[in-house]
Amino acid sequence: MKIKDVIISKSFTGFFFDDQQAIKNGAINDGFHYVGKSVLPGFTKIRQKGEAISIQLVLENGMIGYGDCAAVQYSGTGGRDPLFLADEYIPFIEKNIKPLLIGESVKNFKTLAQKYDKMLMDGKKLHTAIRYGLTQALLSATAVSQSLTMAEVVRKEYNIKDKVYESVPVFTQSGDDRYANVDKMIIKEADVLPHALINHVETKLGKDGEILYKYINWLRNRIETYKPSADYNPVLHIDVYGVIGIAFDNDIERMVDYLISLENIAAPLKLRIEGPVDAGNKEDTIYYLKKIREELEKKGSKVEIVADEWCNTLEDIIDFADAKAGHMLQIKTPDLGGVNNVIEAIMYCNKVGIGSYCGGTCNETNISAEVSTNIAVACKATQCLAKPGMGVDSGFMIVKNEMNRILARANRR
Repeated sequence: MKIKDVIISKSFTGFFFDDQQAIKNGAINDGFHYVGKSVLPGFTKIRQKGEAISIQLVLENGMIGYGDCAAVQYSGTGGRDPLFLADEYIPFIEKNIKPLLIGESVKNFKTLAQKYDKMLMDGKKLHTAIRYGLTQALLSATAVSQSLTMAEVVRKEYNIKDKVYESVPVFTQSGDDRYANVDKMIIKEADVLPHALINHVETKLGKDGEILYKYINWLRNRIETYKPSADYNPVLHIDVYGVIGIAFDNDIERMVDYLISLENIAAPLKLRIEGPVDAGNKEDTIYYLKKIREELEKKGSKVEIVADEWCNTLEDIIDFADAKAGHMLQIKTPDLGGVNNVIEAIMYCNKVGIGSYCGGTCNETNISAEVSTNIAVACKATQCLAKPGMGVDSGFMIVKNEMNRILARANRR
């Protein structure tokens, strides 16, 4: 089955683009706005509307494969590609990519995805968002042409032998509304919660971490009070965007002691802390996360450290995994470019025994969320992000419903 047409349109994402550096510099919330001047290239405001580009691959029989080119909320920082604006990149795709796609056979997703993911133009790879959306569309097109789920295509082409398709724990994110949204998560029985967006020392962590102490204590009590059943014991997963390192001057002993104190407050619930340190570069971030993991384990702690910043590409993920820089790695799906890299990343993490978090960003779309859910199920990721958005309900619905559809269809066969 070949591609006979390519339809490109502007789309909107489930959240916003945020200038992370301006926020770390102290920008203040005013409702959904941030007050202050943007810092990173391409931003005209600290918070801007999220944009994406939809690619529809029309096949010879009229069936369509869908993919959305989307980039993370915190674009342009942490070693990532620059801000992705639809009006800037649609003409590029129309001129340079569309003519190459016409006539391509979608018989084998893996080969085609690798071709476009590695493609160079003017000596450079395509923007990660373009590679992300295009390979989603290719996977979708291969699946519809074979009357299979995308998960089944992945297992077939990557030689994943498991015959049974199982649910992957879903991780919900709260955004700044870290109290009311937790109640939604508890009612919906989210497996992992709440993300919490702890991205500023003074206002969200506390000078000595005291604000986070109180929040985790509230979380534990809230779950105990309102949990729907006695066996509902979700994992607490808090993303701190490197602010623990800032608060404790990257002193490993002090950070480890603080993490253990958080673990004691969270008990009996399991605790994960994402991004305790952002050292400003990949090598130093790997060093700190590796040392924190080692020291936690020496002290008998069960806190799990999750790597995020500077762990962007497939090569980065392999380096973090080989160094055991954390207990789990976020595979931030848009940052890897082609979804073929997401597949390889999950498989590699599982192979070397480190947690595989098929993540992404609130700033994605329903289409990209459904594709990544198929990949998470196919590759047996440790957990999968509910996305897009920060409101809990929509992201959880999109991911959970797609997951249940995959299980029903694939297991029936």
